[in-house]
Amino acid sequence: MPPPPITVAAGGGRGVDECDMSSGRWVYDEEAYALYKESACRFMSENLACGRYGRTDLRYQHWRWQPHGCDLPRYRKVRLLEKLRGKQLAFVGDSLNRDQWVSMVCLIDTATQGLHKTLISAGTLVSFNVHEYNASVDFYWSPLLVESNSDHPVRHRVIDRTVNTSSILNHARHWTYADVLIFNSYLWWRRPSIEVRWGSFEAPAAKEDEYCGVTKAVDGVRTFELALATWADWLEFHVGRARTRLFFMTMSPTHLPSDEWADDAGGGTSHGCYNETEPIAAAEEGGRYQRGVTDPAFARAVEEQARRGAVEEQARRLVNVTAMSERRKDAHPSVHRRQWEPITDAQARDASSYADCIHRCLPGVPDVWNQLLYAHIVS
Repeated sequence: MPPPPITVAAGGGRGVDECDMSSGRWVYDEEAYALYKESACRFMSENLACGRYGRTDLRYQHWRWQPHGCDLPRYRKVRLLEKLRGKQLAFVGDSLNRDQWVSMVCLIDTATQGLHKTLISAGTLVSFNVHEYNASVDFYWSPLLVESNSDHPVRHRVIDRTVNTSSILNHARHWTYADVLIFNSYLWWRRPSIEVRWGSFEAPAAKEDEYCGVTKAVDGVRTFELALATWADWLEFHVGRARTRLFFMTMSPTHLPSDEWADDAGGGTSHGCYNETEPIAAAEEGGRYQRGVTDPAFARAVEEQARRGAVEEQARRLVNVTAMSERRKDAHPSVHRRQWEPITDAQARDASSYADCIHRCLPGVPDVWNQLLYAHIVS
């Protein structure tokens, strides 16, 4: 079952609990969107700059999200920066959360010409600073939230994924004192089983390829639940809720196989997101694409932990972006991104085989995710 709707302020006269921003439709709006130009963002990721890497159909940039019964608040740079004055906002998670961080950086950078801004990269932590406001917008690489053998910011594509579901300190010490925390974690867990380690990930000096400890293969969803419990416990005991605002972004669906949506929506191909230029047609209320989840077991695990202590005003919140993102099969980089490895002959014969149908082009869908987040922050 989908997580209950999370409501946010509409930015006008409506209260925080009066509008479900996650329920709505995509509207083509060439006048108001995109919120910035791809070429204008000095900090644009080469993985997300689809126009730079050959995409000529730019309709994906001009769709805005229209909630049912209210309006999404327009992004106002001054209002956001005043809220962040003297504060740290940190995205923590995997590459989809990094996409959202890049979007937030571009939203701020393109709207604040003349301000002194710097980007500092220190391994797993990247910090974007707006010096006049003493504000930082950071990204911390932690795809599984807890300690794992995938924690290196570059060398993390390991065949045998292993996690220590009870250890989060090495990560949390970098973000515990942030004023706004935005988490995500999902895609890296989608395996039938994952090795769970009891012990350190620091290799002995004499055996660099071995680790100390005991491992056991555990069901992927169960491992995810154990890690989320550790994450939630850390937040409860170490993060001051009177000061820190906590958010968890729900899963961003992939469009790798198209068979799930082609039959229902029409116009699908057998190539996932490759050559797709239009969103999935808006479903009627209650239709398949209103369900808001792609894997109910993972969604329930997030909901259970993210809502612990939800009676408190500053409790962690789910920001539901799943259903709206599910319809945007057109918004992925596909083949229009920097290729970090040479294209093989087999790939050249079938471009869809190396299409990126996980991440999102910018400007695009992550900007709308940040508009929902913005509504929370300024409410």
